[in-house]
Amino acid sequence: MSLQLALNFRLRDDARFENYYAGENPQAIRDLQDLALGLGEKYLYLSGPTGVGLSHLLQAACHLSEQNGWTAVYLPLKKIQSSDIDMLSGLEKIALVCIDDLDCIAGNKVLEEAVFHLFNRIRAEQTCLVIAAHLPSHQLGIKLADLQSRLAWGISYHLHPLTDEQKLEALMLRAKVRGLNLSPQLGQYLLSHFPRDMNKLFALLEKLDKASIEQQRKLTIPFVKEVLGV
Repeated sequence: MSLQLALNFRLRDDARFENYYAGENPQAIRDLQDLALGLGEKYLYLSGPTGVGLSHLLQAACHLSEQNGWTAVYLPLKKIQSSDIDMLSGLEKIALVCIDDLDCIAGNKVLEEAVFHLFNRIRAEQTCLVIAAHLPSHQLGIKLADLQSRLAWGISYHLHPLTDEQKLEALMLRAKVRGLNLSPQLGQYLLSHFPRDMNKLFALLEKLDKASIEQQRKLTIPFVKEVLGV
């Protein structure tokens, strides 16, 4: 965590495997967990549409790695500028490097080259690397051919979004981990009356959790209507 703070990218405490609903992606999650523990593959490429939880998974991998005595760092490239490339120096010495938002550097010569060289250093050190983007690597528009070829190494997974039924199960799992009693009926109410983007639904759940604690009230549809102004 001290390394995360030094890079100014704090891990979300609630980004854990325990509260992530895998849906149709169990093998990808198992391989990511194994990698975070230093087992199996040393490089994974994950892709998927907005809402599948790529950032959550990368941070969960960092948490799991640190819990087991390994060093880990989460690097969201959407927060990196070309002038910041010095922060990539030495990361190959970290047991697990998780690079998020690779889409954001496509066409940026400086950052593409910086990630390419970091990839090579990690490979030489035989430490672990996870890269995430919304598109498969061959669709990113990466201009540096050598980086494009590196991205195709190892195992790649394109994560599938959840069905409506799975979104309900994911909501109930997240509520359970938070200590909330979310009934299937209330979960279905949230899915029916609010945008079904999982990030937005989880944000609503967090808001309800805080209100429930502050007012010492159970989650009911009238309470939800009151808190969310429906």
